[in-house]
Amino acid sequence: MLPEDDFQLPPPPPPPADPGAGWSSTPIEDPDAEDGSVFRDDSRGQRLQKVMAAAGVASRRDCEDLITSGEVRINGILVDWLPAWVDPQKDRIVVSGNGIRTNIPLVHVLLFKPRGVVCTNDDPGERRRAIDLVKHPSKARLFPVGRLDIDSSGLLILTNDGELTSRLTHPRHGIRKEYEVSVQGELTDREIERLQRGILLTTRRRSRRRPSGREDVRRHAASSIDLIHRDRERTKLKIVLAEGRNRQIRRMMAKLEHPVKKLRRTKLGHLTLKGLQPGFWRELTPDEVEVLRRIGTD
Repeated sequence: MLPEDDFQLPPPPPPPADPGAGWSSTPIEDPDAEDGSVFRDDSRGQRLQKVMAAAGVASRRDCEDLITSGEVRINGILVDWLPAWVDPQKDRIVVSGNGIRTNIPLVHVLLFKPRGVVCTNDDPGERRRAIDLVKHPSKARLFPVGRLDIDSSGLLILTNDGELTSRLTHPRHGIRKEYEVSVQGELTDREIERLQRGILLTTRRRSRRRPSGREDVRRHAASSIDLIHRDRERTKLKIVLAEGRNRQIRRMMAKLEHPVKKLRRTKLGHLTLKGLQPGFWRELTPDEVEVLRRIGTD
């Protein structure tokens, strides 16, 4: 999970027991398909990475990496080039050995994640996961957009929409996230100013090309801080981040020697927790999804 606001790709979904239940169908015999040339023809349908992202495999950019690294076969043929086009209704698409669903509906859910719940879909410790709380009637395989650590609660989006996930988690879009934070001790005005100016944090950034990662030292700052309450025992704040990193608020407060006692995400963009109790969820409306899709396009 996540680091508090990092996105981690879920493993590809397993092949279905019933290939006719919405999964890529058995390929139609095509004498011109042996060399893969048919997938270079844009009249065949949609771009391969777009179909994969819509199926919830990953973001479009990460799907491109999967294709060029040789992880994708269409109708049994290795396709490791871009651009490539497919017909989602006819072509059988396999990623890393697993068939993908190409015509399931896109699902967008807002969950009030309670404390004690993890955001990763694959947890060796078999702890309660965020996806276990969402029994969606479509039975779509959902994954979290960003993360909240196990000790944090609040607003979490779950979806199978890889394209939207990429938009919401990319740092350049700077989607605003609001948190209510309680820390131990009395935070001084000078310390609040330090949080606004920025605090140096070290992050290990991993990628497929460099799985061991590299250290990245950067100054991280809060976009805004409002003081709600302060006494000798604790300080309560409203903190807004435009670019959340791995447990960023907890690590910033640790640098100031004011450990976080409670952290709740209350807002993401225009979305709030209004009407929800911990552990409950609701569907995002089409208008809410459209507003999210427009982030970074204005």
